[in-house]
Amino acid sequence: MKTSIIHSLTDNFEAHANKSPEGVEFWLARDLQHLLSYKEWRNFNLVISKAKTACELSEQNIDDHFVDVNKMVTIGSGAEKEIADIMLTRYACYLIAQNGDPRKETIAFAQRYFAVQTRKAELIEQKMLEHERVQAREKLKSTEKELSQVIFEQTGGNKNFATIRSKGDTALFGKSTQQMKDSYGINKSKPLADFMPTILLKAKDFATEITIFNARENNMKTEGSISKEHITNNKSVRQTLISRGIQPENLPPEEDISKIDRRLKSDEKKSIKNPKKLK
Repeated sequence: MKTSIIHSLTDNFEAHANKSPEGVEFWLARDLQHLLSYKEWRNFNLVISKAKTACELSEQNIDDHFVDVNKMVTIGSGAEKEIADIMLTRYACYLIAQNGDPRKETIAFAQRYFAVQTRKAELIEQKMLEHERVQAREKLKSTEKELSQVIFEQTGGNKNFATIRSKGDTALFGKSTQQMKDSYGINKSKPLADFMPTILLKAKDFATEITIFNARENNMKTEGSISKEHITNNKSVRQTLISRGIQPENLPPEEDISKIDRRLKSDEKKSIKNPKKLK
């Protein structure tokens, strides 16, 4: 397929996109019919029927992606006539392309085009989840630093902070920090939190925030009392997770957070260095 044709088809696809009052992007089936080189509506309607079946098989609600509407069109005499049309989401367009005649050049292009768009959405979602996990890890670091400071201010020392944190791990996981590292298969020198999934980072942060609040509110003056408080809070958070079907120690480890952080920062530098040009 020639580059000029690809650019022309891409521009035409996006030019025909509309937005509902709720902000949902959609195409009209009658427009898509011509974009995909189908001369007869009845033939294109057969493709739409197949796409609806595929939508149902993918356990999606058909009515969320294919919405029947009517619109007025001008006929030869200048009068207007009402015809049936369908509002299609991008996913519906993708399914229609997948069920179209691949011998048509426009269909072959559309199949690749919507597949790429879907892949882009998946990559964006992945980056968002990675960013959320990095943020959760940074928040936990900050909260633990604050707890260390609270211990120092109220007891006169914080040399046992690492022990208190480790006791919190045992209360949260039902296993010691080292046992969790062993089950994750990570180096002893690596922080356990760097391999925790986001939900555990947030759970651990929440328990630590409660410890900080109660240590200040109750003016705890000994490391022992703060340690006991921290154990209690982690146990409570553990029970909450378990009650919702989440067994903390059974969740699989995730990629080293430091690697993700470096990758995100590298991607950000690249996007700044090579900004997309406005058309």
